[in-house]
Amino acid sequence: MPNAQNTSNLQTPRDPAATTRLSQWMHKRSWAIAMTVAIVITVGGLVILETARERIAAEYETALDARDVTVQLSTLASQLSNLSAQQSDFLLTKQDATAQAYCATATRIRQSEQQLNRFYRGGKADNAELTSFTQILVLIEARIGAGAAALQRAAPHPLDLAACGPLSAANPADASLVDSTLTLLRDNEERRAQHALAASRADQRISTLCAAGLSALNIVLFILLFRNLGIQIDRQARVQRQLITQQEELDQLVSERTRQLEALGWHLQAVSENEKTQLARELHDELGAILTASKMDVAWANRKLKDSAPEIADKLKRALANLDQGIALKRRIIEDMRPTVLANFGLVTALRTLADEAAQRNNWTLDLHLPADDIQLDEQTEIALFRVAQESLTNAAKYARASKVSIALEVGDGQVALHIADNGVGIMPADLKRTHTHGLLGMRQRVAAHGGRFDIRRGEPNGTDIDVMMPSVSTATPSIDLPPATPTRTPV
Repeated sequence: MPNAQNTSNLQTPRDPAATTRLSQWMHKRSWAIAMTVAIVITVGGLVILETARERIAAEYETALDARDVTVQLSTLASQLSNLSAQQSDFLLTKQDATAQAYCATATRIRQSEQQLNRFYRGGKADNAELTSFTQILVLIEARIGAGAAALQRAAPHPLDLAACGPLSAANPADASLVDSTLTLLRDNEERRAQHALAASRADQRISTLCAAGLSALNIVLFILLFRNLGIQIDRQARVQRQLITQQEELDQLVSERTRQLEALGWHLQAVSENEKTQLARELHDELGAILTASKMDVAWANRKLKDSAPEIADKLKRALANLDQGIALKRRIIEDMRPTVLANFGLVTALRTLADEAAQRNNWTLDLHLPADDIQLDEQTEIALFRVAQESLTNAAKYARASKVSIALEVGDGQVALHIADNGVGIMPADLKRTHTHGLLGMRQRVAAHGGRFDIRRGEPNGTDIDVMMPSVSTATPSIDLPPATPTRTPV
């Protein structure tokens, strides 16, 4: 039972989280792994091919050396045959020229022996071949010396055989032994050449197979890499399309929300203007009637008590003065909420009156460029332009520290343009980006809600310039979910 438990523990799979992390790591680094494998295989294949090339070159060199040695051994055998023929010819003809030819052949034989000796003693032959070659050198020297001695003995007069080397009185070696040894060495070299050629052909086949396998493997790797690249490109394209779709949805949502906010702002402004109108009417009707009736009663009492109770008459006179101030305050409040000049005389007169009153309060120099006659505009457009002018002059009085204010109004081509400028300290660029400046935002929103354009900038060299461009008929459209307000004119 313990063994079974240990076996079951050994067969328990690895942690799934570790396997997942390994899979994710492999997936993220598939490019690096594939490129590393491709580089390693390519470098390994190049090393193998270079090694095979060096082996093939060495084997070809060995085969060429073996063929050269075979040719030299064949040449040596031919020279030994010529040597025997020249000896036999001299013994028959007794010509000195034949003896000299014998010595020349002996010299060539020794030159061939030197070339072969460099090969066999250069480490390219084994010990058995070196031993056989050493023995055959001895036999050949004995053969040359014995033949020269035979020529000297058979000559009718002494011969000059110094070129043949030292004469030998020993019996010459058997020619068949020399020939068989040379044949054995020649056969060994031919086998060496054949073996080297066979090995080189085998290495060539291996190199060809290795190159073909390496090429096939690289092709497979490149196919896999390009397939992975295609998959990643498709994935990125899908992600890009999803991002574009989401961006379009967000843009549409933002556009819809902006439209709703603009409609809400228009509705709130309309409601605000309507409430101001209603409040102004109530103040004018109710409070005005109360203050007027109170003033009449106090004035009547004052006349009755003027002679009989002078002290009470003085109090009543002071009360009349307070009532006059209350009526003036009521009129000023009504004018601020819903100017009667705008309702009764139009925008041009209202702007002139507003500018004159502001100039008197702040000691400004006015520069007015207003139409000579009143103009007919949409009521909402008139209210928007008047409120912008009212807010602009209020800001100039609070912050600009100006001494001169100019107002211009132009109408044409279905549009009306209002320009207000002062020579004060000027608005700063940072103030244009602040989100808590409700006055600027209110003016901008009021103009945009009616399809207009509002632009405020720092003047040259100082001051503040405000430009408003609006259609002469308001294009504001409330949302279908927002009931439109119905502003009414304030009665006089």
